[in-house]
Amino acid sequence: MPQTILVVEDEQHINEVVTEYMKDAGHIVLSYDNGGMALQALKQISAIDLFILDIMLPGISGLELLRAIREAEAHKAKPVIMLTALGDEATQLLSFSELADDYVVKPFSPKVLVKRVETLLRRCGGEKKLLRYGNITLDYDRYETYDSGERISLTLREFELLGVLMTHAGKVLNRQQLLNQAWGYDYFGDERIVDVHIKNLRKKLVSDIIATVKGVGYKLGGGA
Repeated sequence: MPQTILVVEDEQHINEVVTEYMKDAGHIVLSYDNGGMALQALKQISAIDLFILDIMLPGISGLELLRAIREAEAHKAKPVIMLTALGDEATQLLSFSELADDYVVKPFSPKVLVKRVETLLRRCGGEKKLLRYGNITLDYDRYETYDSGERISLTLREFELLGVLMTHAGKVLNRQQLLNQAWGYDYFGDERIVDVHIKNLRKKLVSDIIATVKGVGYKLGGGA
């Protein structure tokens, strides 16, 4: 089963590289370029298996995020890798004193970073079986969906689409992004198929959490 990794990096190129390498390794990736947005995500999503944090971030710093992770009941035992340009001894020692599990200095090898991630995940044990957002739970072992304790019957495509929205909670995704992740990059059909599945999801879910951002796409965080 894939495991969920939250990446917080404000340099777009590095964020994209880390995200793609982690996806290629079979993981689900939540990607943010702002510390404040990442903080909101970790408050809402409990099923995060590992964190990769830059230190110098807009919003709040990576060290502040690390402290928040260690204070959160759902995340305090999860592995955290600091990925930063700050290679000085004092910052590294401070990170480890705040209970970071690993410290990677830029520039770095994405392949080696993947190996470090896999090592920490093995050490912590277990694979992600559940993905949660608010009252909604996706069970990837059984491909079952629960909303407010009630089982909801979804098609496979609806399940996958909801999973993509949940792993990017708070971020607006356009139709092509949703197609790429839920259907695969070889999908060449009409983008409007996304609208049909979103409409069906809204009818089935008890929670009103899927918002339409007119002219852009969809996100989790309130219905529309």
